[in-house]
Amino acid sequence: MAAPRDQFCSAEAELNEGSQCSSGIEMVPPSDTAASAPLCPHGPTLLFVKVSQGKEETRRFYACSACRDRKDCNFFQWEDEKLSEARLAAREAHNQRCRPPLSRMQCVERYLKFIELPLTQRKFCQRCQQLLLPDDWGEHREHQVVGDVSVTQLRRPSQLLYPLENKKTNAQYLFADRSCQFLIDLLSTLGFRRVLCVGTPRLHELIRLTAPGDKKSNMRSLLLDIDFRYSQFYMEDSFCHYNMFNHHFFDGKDALEVCRAFLQEDKGEGVILVTDPPFGGLVEPLAVTFKKLTAMWKEGQSQDESHKELPIFWIFPYFFESRICQFFPSFRMLDYQVDYDNHALYKHGKKGRKQSPVRIFTNIPLNKIILPTEEGYRFCPLCQRYVSPENQHCEHCDSCTSKDGRKWNHCFLCKKCVKPSWVHCSVCNRCALPGHSCEGPEDGCFICGELGHKRSSCPNIGAAKRPDKAVRKQKQRKSNKRKMRPLKDNP
Repeated sequence: MAAPRDQFCSAEAELNEGSQCSSGIEMVPPSDTAASAPLCPHGPTLLFVKVSQGKEETRRFYACSACRDRKDCNFFQWEDEKLSEARLAAREAHNQRCRPPLSRMQCVERYLKFIELPLTQRKFCQRCQQLLLPDDWGEHREHQVVGDVSVTQLRRPSQLLYPLENKKTNAQYLFADRSCQFLIDLLSTLGFRRVLCVGTPRLHELIRLTAPGDKKSNMRSLLLDIDFRYSQFYMEDSFCHYNMFNHHFFDGKDALEVCRAFLQEDKGEGVILVTDPPFGGLVEPLAVTFKKLTAMWKEGQSQDESHKELPIFWIFPYFFESRICQFFPSFRMLDYQVDYDNHALYKHGKKGRKQSPVRIFTNIPLNKIILPTEEGYRFCPLCQRYVSPENQHCEHCDSCTSKDGRKWNHCFLCKKCVKPSWVHCSVCNRCALPGHSCEGPEDGCFICGELGHKRSSCPNIGAAKRPDKAVRKQKQRKSNKRKMRPLKDNP
């Protein structure tokens, strides 16, 4: 039976808000049937399900893997929905219209012709974001055009191209030179010779710009990025048009094989994956993708080396730590603050909440990673890692506990360190911001009703527990909180 229209709109509305985790819409883990997922302009879609009051909706739906806002990609289809031939043809026509205007081979051919032009004939259209050959000049006569494009400019396309700043889809907040240089120095010190740059175009540029004779000049990189504009500036072995949310290579098997060869070169030795995903993206599909890239890397290794992990630097805000470690238990977070040129708030060194919240998560042992002492980072002999200047070792937690660059305070009731702005609430029995709503703490897992975890990580997710039992637990918890509140005096 067809679903009521209001159910359809409700699911679409929650998807449009871009908050699947908070609104109760979750990604369905991929299975062997994932290959049959319908396509949108961003490649195979992902399967989602709406969870409400402990009960999973009977109908699941497909939505775009990359875009959390329907104004960027309005794809929506119920899993069991049957489409007519006319609608399928219209969708395919729409996908075709959204493809880049030039194929990968055409971009390479144009680039080779462009670099052979004299400097005075090398032009770049800022409106169309396109390198221009002499035959193109007439079409762009009324546009804003940059002339005399030098070889240095061609090698730094991120300075020619306008950044795409949709935080949920592209979010090209480009590394500041400070962070970029730190990463390159660190990668070289750790002995990596190849860097798979997943959504890190500026790092890719600076690796390729390393001067001959420099000890870092033997480092090579391959850029995987959803921004097809980079196709104009790189040969096939340097760039692949790629969607990190669904592990989709837009240029097909040839691009996939370029990535595979890069990862498996030298039997997989000396390579690291560095990724800087959009901060509005969902963690779970990213984790699935990075595990697929890890599996691709392992294909070239012997059975004796199957226990090894592909080294990874995942650059993401610190408040995603528990979510990332849920999928990668071996990951640990560095104190190093990553900052960006074109983001007003993500700047290193600012005080309090103005400082950059972006960190590096990695499976490389932290005692091997040296942070710059000139910026105040110091080595904690008890934790065996470098920490930020404000991060003090707590003798009760036996750890340097701060996550955000401020000195945290130990709460003996919670038995852990908390942010300095938090206080212990006797009603909630936990630390929180002053003036918070006592009805707003965690209501517990949708599956079992217990606190401390969400539905997606519930140990009883496969058990036959009644969802309404979880709902009763949540209601009882809220009722108890209301009873514990002090009564207000009558006016």
